[in-house]
Amino acid sequence: MQFPDARILIFAKAPQAGRVKTRLVSSLGAEGAADFHRKCVRFAVAQRCSAALAPVVLYATPDTESALFTGLAAKWPLELAQQQGADLGERMYRAAREQLTTARAVLLTGTDAPALQDAHLQLALERLYDDVDVVMQPAEDGGYVMLGLRSDQPQLFDEMPWGSDQVARETRQRCASLGLTLYELPQSWDVDRPQDLDRLSGLEAFSTFQG
Repeated sequence: MQFPDARILIFAKAPQAGRVKTRLVSSLGAEGAADFHRKCVRFAVAQRCSAALAPVVLYATPDTESALFTGLAAKWPLELAQQQGADLGERMYRAAREQLTTARAVLLTGTDAPALQDAHLQLALERLYDDVDVVMQPAEDGGYVMLGLRSDQPQLFDEMPWGSDQVARETRQRCASLGLTLYELPQSWDVDRPQDLDRLSGLEAFSTFQG
């Protein structure tokens, strides 16, 4: 393991039909969207654990008891933890703060960016170890698919316009105002809308993944 004193965090929801991937329901149906979400979670865990770059922690919501999460923890070298907080920003911040009490750096990732590669994770950790304060991989929709930190930075999570196209821009501005060095990886994309599904055929690793 290259970075044993770092942590890669994965944030995931339990696969409850009608509560996950709701913007894909029009194309896949509620159950189909939940099944797709399951595959995304399994793929994210398999990729990050197989990369063996750093210990992986899956932060689950609403709890860690879903059969999906317990099954993954039985299969992979994975720690389960429960998300805590009223909104996405607070949940991400509290998880990062918790891990940074012992970890040298953390990467915050989700499960809906199958184009996120091992090389991106490795480069992010390398830059954080080189004393860059923040690493971000922006998404085409104006958000980001990964955020890396080496210190407690609550201002990057508080009252952020989550779900909008301003998240990456606001993160850049806040880093500048706080005097934090920011390194950006190449822009990537995530799967939120029906038209995003067509792009998955070009990702062989995801398309052939059986979980």
